[in-house]
Amino acid sequence: MIDLAIIGSGPAGLTAAIYAARAGLRFVLLEQDGYGGGQISSAHLVQNYPGVPEVSGFDLGEALRQQALDLGAEVTYGTVSLVEQIPEGFSVHLADEEAPVQARVVIAATGASPRPLGVPGETEHIGSGVSYCATCDGSFYRGKNVAVVGGGDTAVEDGIYLSSICSSVTLLLRRDQFRAAQRRVEVLEKLPNVTIRFKVKPTAVEDKSLVLDTENGPETLPVDGVFIAVGSQPATAYLQQLPLTLEGGYVAADETCKTAIPGLYAAGDIRKKQLRQVVTAVADGANAVTSALEYLRG
Repeated sequence: MIDLAIIGSGPAGLTAAIYAARAGLRFVLLEQDGYGGGQISSAHLVQNYPGVPEVSGFDLGEALRQQALDLGAEVTYGTVSLVEQIPEGFSVHLADEEAPVQARVVIAATGASPRPLGVPGETEHIGSGVSYCATCDGSFYRGKNVAVVGGGDTAVEDGIYLSSICSSVTLLLRRDQFRAAQRRVEVLEKLPNVTIRFKVKPTAVEDKSLVLDTENGPETLPVDGVFIAVGSQPATAYLQQLPLTLEGGYVAADETCKTAIPGLYAAGDIRKKQLRQVVTAVADGANAVTSALEYLRG
């Protein structure tokens, strides 16, 4: 039995691996896709990571991964299908392996993925007209016209943020009302360059435009960029059989990344928290290992 199993090789998991290696723990990093880096690897450009003014998401993810490998991290490839509690710790089952990985401590860092609209043209325009993170990519649309799809807190905050750097922002809601906090909606409504439209449904993404289904029929909205904020999908299905509190699929854990189960920690985008970005993911990875060390030492 090893000390630690880290599930996930995004920024949180890779940072956990770096800290675990430096602490001399016997651990394994479980990686699903064979290249690591997580969601950040698909980001065209990252400009908000402290100390690194500008870097491609792929390069940042690869640098984190290489640092972990250079420090001696052992990587095992496979998809985790189930985590079970056993008397000595945890048994981590991989979909294509008969023998599970057994570890005294587990750090779950499998992240979350943006919930797509599922319309034609969406996938093809990711990174060149379609984004799921306004704070990550908003600066690329400075002075341009953009649309935000969604009516929850994230969509409203995205609209407020983008209004400060974009020429115009059109907020598109499929419902006839917001789901976001009323006070923030009031702030959004007062912004002069924001237009709010209810009961419209995006049906396709085209080059420099968004096709809408409206009460008056189909319509084409000219925009330079579309920011989709209709929720996210945390990758936590493998934890469903554990006695955990999952809120919308996210794991309840404090800033130390401790969950309700001793020895199990949640780091990165699967943790219920305010901000999900690279900087908070790497912080979680460091905190999770620090908490794990305290647990292992007794």
